[in-house]
Amino acid sequence: MRTGGIDGSQIQAMIAQLKAHATRPGLTPPVIQTEAPAAPKAEFADALKKSLDAVNASQVESGELSKKFAMGDDSVSLSDVMISMQKSSINFQASIQVRNKLVSAYHDIMNMQV
Repeated sequence: MRTGGIDGSQIQAMIAQLKAHATRPGLTPPVIQTEAPAAPKAEFADALKKSLDAVNASQVESGELSKKFAMGDDSVSLSDVMISMQKSSINFQASIQVRNKLVSAYHDIMNMQV
């Protein structure tokens, strides 16, 4: 039987090949995702703790460098100490600004009419 130029036996042979290919061992059918994979949730408390730990680490590093410089360690230059102190100061000021914004937002929320 011929339908539109394609022999029915060719169609049956192709269907048989597709079925044989789909049932071969070791092959799994493709999985089609309909939803995007869930992104890991970042907790605010974890992010805040991580940033505060980074500020603390920069201040500790700054203190250690200044202590080494004061003791006469030749591997530490004055410019390294000053740069480290400025970085830790900027980090600390930024964390203070974040704290101020959080306190301000808390007050705004507490003063809202329900």
